[in-house]
Amino acid sequence: MAQGAANNFAQFMVVGPTCFFLGILFAQLPYDYNVLWTTPIDRASYFDILESHIKFLYASPPIVSRILNLAIGTGLLGFLIKLFKPNQANMLFDGASLVLYMAGITVYLTNIVKGFRVVTAGIYGEMDKAAPGEITEEDMGDYISREDTLRVFAASNTILALVLVGVLVLQAGQWYAKRAEEKEIREFERMAEEKKGAGKKKQ
Repeated sequence: MAQGAANNFAQFMVVGPTCFFLGILFAQLPYDYNVLWTTPIDRASYFDILESHIKFLYASPPIVSRILNLAIGTGLLGFLIKLFKPNQANMLFDGASLVLYMAGITVYLTNIVKGFRVVTAGIYGEMDKAAPGEITEEDMGDYISREDTLRVFAASNTILALVLVGVLVLQAGQWYAKRAEEKEIREFERMAEEKKGAGKKKQ
């Protein structure tokens, strides 16, 4: 496989999972919107809806989390392929994209996954209600009130969406820069051939 074709396929491996994750986050927006962005009259009902939704997602079959992990791994594999023999453009665009992608994984693991556990446990700031072994001593300091927990969860979704949009913008910038470079090279080659042809005519 040619290097250019490999890079194109690797870019697809990065952009595909990124768009997949953005689609998931977009599906979360109706639940997060009234918790984070507006102040409806009966706000408590929206917190209840979001809490029920989070519990439902956490109780999903194992195949769902496996598909999610597979998508994350596919994106990382795409970055590894693109950065295997990097040039200056790869180091700039793909390096920055990888940093954002890893930042997104960090937000997912530290805020969203922990938010799933906290909301499903339903104990929030009341440690005495926790079942034995349900939470660890390291987690005890991370439990806050119910509304704050749900707001943090919704805000984490927004942060993750912005990070993933940044990955797409950088990948689009790399594609545009590559197209512009190829166009410039073709223009130089055309001008060189014209000069060469003009020189032969003079002879």
